Amino acid sequence: MKFGKSICVLNVGGTRYAFTREVIRDFPLRRVSRLHACATEKEVLELCDDYDRDRNEFFFDRHAQAFMFIMLYVRSGKLRFVPGVCELSFYTEMLYWGLETAHLDTCCQKRLDERMSDIGMDSLSEGDIIPSGDECQTPEETVQRIALTGRAKWLETMRKTFEDPNSSLAAQLLASVSVIFVIVSMIMLCASTLPDWDTAKRNTVEEHRIVEAVCIGWFTAECIVRFLLARDKCDFIRHPLNIIDAIAITPYYVTMAMAGAGMPGAGLGVAGVILRVLRMMRVFWLMKLARHFLGLQTLGLTLRRCYREMVMLMVFVFVAMAIYSALAQLLEHGLDLDSQNQDYASIPAAAWWVIISMTTVGYGDVYPVTIGGRVLGGMCVVSGIVLLALPITFIYHSFVQCYHELKLRSARYARNVSSEMLQ
Repeated sequence: MKFGKSICVLNVGGTRYAFTREVIRDFPLRRVSRLHACATEKEVLELCDDYDRDRNEFFFDRHAQAFMFIMLYVRSGKLRFVPGVCELSFYTEMLYWGLETAHLDTCCQKRLDERMSDIGMDSLSEGDIIPSGDECQTPEETVQRIALTGRAKWLETMRKTFEDPNSSLAAQLLASVSVIFVIVSMIMLCASTLPDWDTAKRNTVEEHRIVEAVCIGWFTAECIVRFLLARDKCDFIRHPLNIIDAIAITPYYVTMAMAGAGMPGAGLGVAGVILRVLRMMRVFWLMKLARHFLGLQTLGLTLRRCYREMVMLMVFVFVAMAIYSALAQLLEHGLDLDSQNQDYASIPAAAWWVIISMTTVGYGDVYPVTIGGRVLGGMCVVSGIVLLALPITFIYHSFVQCYHELKLRSARYARNVSSEMLQ
């Protein structure tokens, strides 16, 4: 469209915003940027509610305060809900202007997910809510539409493929292959501890080495590619799962280096002990499954959010352990010198009995024999149940909330993957 003036005015709910034509063309909101490509006034009216050619003013009958917060997002990169406005109403405004839930801050995403779940809208996609599917756009096409071009877009796609298994069909296939390698590695690790494994390994030594080398090669290549594609290399190195990957991969190369240095066996001596420890460290490969399974992700997110409750639980247990172990040592070993119970000869020894009693495990290897000790044991069991139950409620509710959030996010990704397969 040939604009009559170099200044374009957006009138949203009575609030006017003035921009130059160049700003309109590169505007992060798709609905606004599409105005620059309109060739006729009819096309303009498909995007806005009215247009004044004389003043070059575009009218939008939308929520003015919501658009003000959206403009703050355009300027600062942070999008939050408008205080006092329904989350779903603001979400509708977001979709109208071409934004999605991914643009919201994490706290606001949780509020929106809870609100949509309460009214049964969690199974709907953005296309079911927004009036026209063509007006909806992904985050990469809005905020990063100008910056991510050519090679940058390819790098962003590859990064999501390796980092987020739910981002696309290719990412899911890659994650499935990674899980298969993890399972094969764990089977070989477990089988290596069987009595007949050494004999079988001597008979098929080349096959075992090939399988092990292929698994390690896959994990190494995956880790290197993810490191090269990472935006921030320092954050990548500090990430717990990446540290676990390095811990799981390094022992193989250390073992090969020791074998090349003339220490191939795992027999006697310090070298043999080191080799056995390094081989057992491969069990950390199981932690790679946390990238692909909702249950492990929920557990990790719950522990991260409930670390205060976990610390409080540990404090409860240690305080009770110190009190009951001291009393148990006194009642079972310190009072009656003629019939001392040697299982309670020291407070650390009594602490073992306290912890298995408080957790109601009760192996039966240690038990009190005096009347005072048995009364104390009953009190220890009852108080252990109460102390363990106090913070469990908070941890349980956090687990349910984390599972619900991750489930909604997974369902949203699944709809995106289904759309990709249908296209």
